[in-house]
Amino acid sequence: MVYNVDDAASTEVAHFYAAERRIPAANVLGIHIAGVAGLTPAQFAPLRDEVLRRLPTNVQSLLLVWSRPFAVGCMSITTAFAAGYRAGFCEPRCGLTERNPLYDQDGWLPADTVGWWPAMLLPADDVRLAHELIRRGVAADSSRPPGTLYLVRTQDKTRNVRADFYDRLAAVTAGRLRAEQITTPIERDVPDIIGYFTGVAFVEELRRLHFRPGAVADHLTSVGGLLDGGDQMSALAWLRQGATGTYGTVSEPCNHVEKFPNPAVLFDHYLRGDTLLEAYWKSVAMPGQGLFVGEPLARPFHP
Repeated sequence: MVYNVDDAASTEVAHFYAAERRIPAANVLGIHIAGVAGLTPAQFAPLRDEVLRRLPTNVQSLLLVWSRPFAVGCMSITTAFAAGYRAGFCEPRCGLTERNPLYDQDGWLPADTVGWWPAMLLPADDVRLAHELIRRGVAADSSRPPGTLYLVRTQDKTRNVRADFYDRLAAVTAGRLRAEQITTPIERDVPDIIGYFTGVAFVEELRRLHFRPGAVADHLTSVGGLLDGGDQMSALAWLRQGATGTYGTVSEPCNHVEKFPNPAVLFDHYLRGDTLLEAYWKSVAMPGQGLFVGEPLARPFHP
């Protein structure tokens, strides 16, 4: 776990998380990092070098406890910490980019096998929200929630491209989890959500959604990973509504499905007992521009 020693909220949330999850003191690293939206590659390189130098040798993944920075150049900070900054992960922004060697793979020893430390960001600016998010993750563990996976078809043809996965996902979850396909506009309450996948710039029905602890949710759009906000809905909105994990891109990816979570892959691994971080990371084929956000150790389907 990595936090910003110059940010009181980051420090407080990091220590709260360490206590809740019983993280060993050697695995809690404080660094000095600018609280800006994005770092340049030159600013970022020595920070990653410091973290890797101080990491215990058995660490396989990272939790970043702050709200800013969330980008390094055109890369997300979670993938930049995971693999190091390389322009091939995000340039050309609308083109296909470097692939994820962990995509749809079994097991979890990424540092040992491919030299990556997959990361997730736990936003810390809103301390109350951060505490709620952490408690949701802890409550989810081994709960095997009887929730529903909702696959949303929207009228936005450009952002609805993941709908092609939905029939396969229903087959993957058959006998293990209830899956329901619904179409916008959604004008009713949607209960018992364990997963919610859609493709729009703004989720109009957000206030009608009710999440179980451990639920994941995201919306395929251009810049959901800009946590400072902008002209599209921020991934933070999912956490405020009750989701435990989410994802959004920090630079224009266009609508390549490889740059967004594949719900079928994500839930295949999540239902087999992977943590939220593991399942989300295994579900994105090209994660260079994508920010993974949430409580990484949530594990609702662990035996």
